[in-house]
Amino acid sequence: MAKIVFLDEYSLGGNDLSAIKSLGEYVGYDRTTPAQTLAHCADAEVVISNKVLLSREIMSALPALRFIAVAATGMNNVDLDAAAELGIQVKNVSGYSTESVAEATLASVLALLRNVPYYDRYVKSGAYASSPDIFHFGRPIGLLRGKRWGIVGLGAIGREVARLAAAFGCEVAYYSTSGVVREEAVPAMPLEELLAWSDVISVHSPLNERTRGLIGAEQFAMMKPTALVVNVARGGIVDEAALADALNRHSIAGAALDVFSSEPLPESPLYALTDPDMLLASPHTAWAADVAVGRLIDGIAANIREYLESK
Repeated sequence: MAKIVFLDEYSLGGNDLSAIKSLGEYVGYDRTTPAQTLAHCADAEVVISNKVLLSREIMSALPALRFIAVAATGMNNVDLDAAAELGIQVKNVSGYSTESVAEATLASVLALLRNVPYYDRYVKSGAYASSPDIFHFGRPIGLLRGKRWGIVGLGAIGREVARLAAAFGCEVAYYSTSGVVREEAVPAMPLEELLAWSDVISVHSPLNERTRGLIGAEQFAMMKPTALVVNVARGGIVDEAALADALNRHSIAGAALDVFSSEPLPESPLYALTDPDMLLASPHTAWAADVAVGRLIDGIAANIREYLESK
């Protein structure tokens, strides 16, 4: 019976892992530090990791390791070249969170447009109860219908966002971060043109040499002062210091971030904005709708089962 080790169970939010546990001799760790990785993986044939780094050095020291199940879509926590050289199979789970991330993107834009956090706080603080007025207009309330929505990276999530945005009455265009322009349901634009054209800009591309730092001070200067920027892809794509400066200068109207250059985010100018309500932030949870987590667990189990049956 294969020994299966999960290095960071906490990353699946305490959900039922019985579909995985039933596949072999299972050992789960809530968290694994770099110093613990070798010991936790000892004698394991199958290792499951969401974000724990599996380097060439680590994998070379694990002669029993034959399969790595990545508990996510992105595989940048595994040295894939080294795994291939060592004969270790690596498999991720793709597509499980498409709808979850797309809906989180829409929710963020609607919350920013309607200033939901501000009005919620206004009522719960007691300010509404003590007001003589039925209505309160402390911050603008915008409408999504009729907006121009620019998508940076039109993969599966970008396409779903495009579909939802169109359903809300938006005009949609995209920028191809790969440089490959395909026949799509929405038109392609150069990045500079897209940024100047858009009322909403959402980022859905992988982090690589082409996209690292893609949205910085120069790009924020191209945007409308009414523009909203959403990043639910990878933190390194948007320059956080440049974003904080753009928000403080009101050169854009607002932003939503679910991902950061360092996670958890340490000290950052984003924590000291002159108007904190211009930023909506969440701790890398856009992917984590309950249905999506269930799909991810099923996908991990299916990948391990396929490996075991192919031996």
